[in-house]
Amino acid sequence: MIDKIKELTKDTAIYGLSTIVGRFLNFLLVPFYTNFFSPYDVGVYSNIYAYLAFLNILFIYGMDAAYMKYSSISPEDDKKKTFSTALIFVFISTVLFSIFLWIVYRPFSGLMEIPSEFGYLYNYMIFILLLDTIAVVPFASLRLKRKSMKFSLIKLGNIILNLSLNFILVLKFKMGIEAILIANLAASALSLLLLMPEILANFLMKIDNHYLRLMLKFAIPYLPASLAATIVQVIDRPVVLALTNQETLGIYQANYKLGIFMMLIVQMFQFAWQPFFLNNSKEKNAKEIFSKVLTLFIIAASFVWIIVSLFVDDFARIEFAAGKSIIGKEFLSGIIIVPVILLAYMFNGIYYNFQAGIYIEEKTKYFPYVTGAGAVVNVVVNILLIPVLGIMGAALATLASYMIMAGGLFYFSQKFYKIKYEYDKIIKVLVLVFSVCAVYYLIHFQIGLNILYKIILLLVFITSLFVLRVIDKSELSKVAALLLKRN
Repeated sequence: MIDKIKELTKDTAIYGLSTIVGRFLNFLLVPFYTNFFSPYDVGVYSNIYAYLAFLNILFIYGMDAAYMKYSSISPEDDKKKTFSTALIFVFISTVLFSIFLWIVYRPFSGLMEIPSEFGYLYNYMIFILLLDTIAVVPFASLRLKRKSMKFSLIKLGNIILNLSLNFILVLKFKMGIEAILIANLAASALSLLLLMPEILANFLMKIDNHYLRLMLKFAIPYLPASLAATIVQVIDRPVVLALTNQETLGIYQANYKLGIFMMLIVQMFQFAWQPFFLNNSKEKNAKEIFSKVLTLFIIAASFVWIIVSLFVDDFARIEFAAGKSIIGKEFLSGIIIVPVILLAYMFNGIYYNFQAGIYIEEKTKYFPYVTGAGAVVNVVVNILLIPVLGIMGAALATLASYMIMAGGLFYFSQKFYKIKYEYDKIIKVLVLVFSVCAVYYLIHFQIGLNILYKIILLLVFITSLFVLRVIDKSELSKVAALLLKRN
């Protein structure tokens, strides 16, 4: 089991290093945007990118997951068939979807509430969708083949170009938020260009009807689930806009971005986790391995949560130039939502852990029920709480939806692929996290958090993990051996 978890750890580390570096570089745009753009402008581009995320799911309609599923179990001679079938079919549908979006420009841009002076940004959005969707299957191929280094380098190249063009176009050419989409479009084109060797090495000018039927059968139930999951991720933006204004949305989005510290943990784990459990599902002790992975994930995520929650406001207020802080002063009023956003991402990671059984047993038809419930909860709680609590209501809606999704997927996963998780440790960690979170907000609103209170809360949290026997010396020794063991 140690060797298998070490394999996952190695891939996670590679994805993680590139993701951390890439996200850090991308995160530089947050202080850049919040110091050079107004909350109104940040609200405009945030709303466009919310719809972009939603349309991305429609364009790929689960074919990346379907490709990984059937390529992982297909004979070696059929690997190119599965790749080409997925890529060609996605390419054709993507072109058709793009043409449709261009035809319905006026009504759809109105639905998106894009201000008239920014209407031209709609065309950039279509081309970004086109390039990003075509790249999805080649990226999935790299993940499935465990070419994590190549995958990571291409992603880093994308981010570096995006970042560079943002600075150049805004600072030198004074292009405003149009620069954001131009930079994104150029970076997407670079990614597709760098993926061409992978495409050419695996491409056959043919769609295999057998694999296409299997993929579509797998992918179609996955689509509504993916749409619902994306609604959970981005619906708060248009709802915040509808119930407040562009400026409030800009403040919310800027502080939501500080959830990056937990999102990094979840994303780098997700990249490695899906191919890992697919490739190791036949191992005799697979369920034991999967159980231990969940425990280790929750413990690691809880440490990230407590440290970032306590000190993120100090970080956000650091001035890197005269009058310029990490988060622009006009946006700092929203910093209070960050602990809730971090906790929401933690439950998102737990949700990804529970996906193993659903994929292995091919029960993807249950994804729509789970993510649909999460989407409904998200919308309802947003509508109920935003008028009362403002952007904190939107943050709580995100947390509620991810908790519902994690709980729902746990139910279905256990029904078809029962795993004996380490419930005692998991419950202790979660109770501790919610307790500290409640104390955090109580102190914050009653007397204000200073550095002394923060250090006390941190020490209480760490000490409690040992007192409750969530972590002990033998556990630390095993983890150390896992990380230090050499082949």
